[in-house]
Amino acid sequence: MENLSLGFQLMGIGMVTVFIILLIVIYGSGLLIKLINKIAPEEAPKAAKANQNAAPMAVLEAAVAQITGGKGHIVNVTKVN
Repeated sequence: MENLSLGFQLMGIGMVTVFIILLIVIYGSGLLIKLINKIAPEEAPKAAKANQNAAPMAVLEAAVAQITGGKGHIVNVTKVN
């Protein structure tokens, strides 16, 4: 019985230790993220240029023309997030 009691004590101490370490990791990483965001904020994305959209549009038009035999055309293209 003495070994069983000692085993439960060690298990309890181990579980509490792991719980405390996990809390330190969680709060430490949150603090690190906030610190990094203050020091080096994310840059705003650059505006898309009109000529960058020309190549995908040409591919889409060619695909629609191929599938529909030249009878179909693209009316509107929107980006889906």
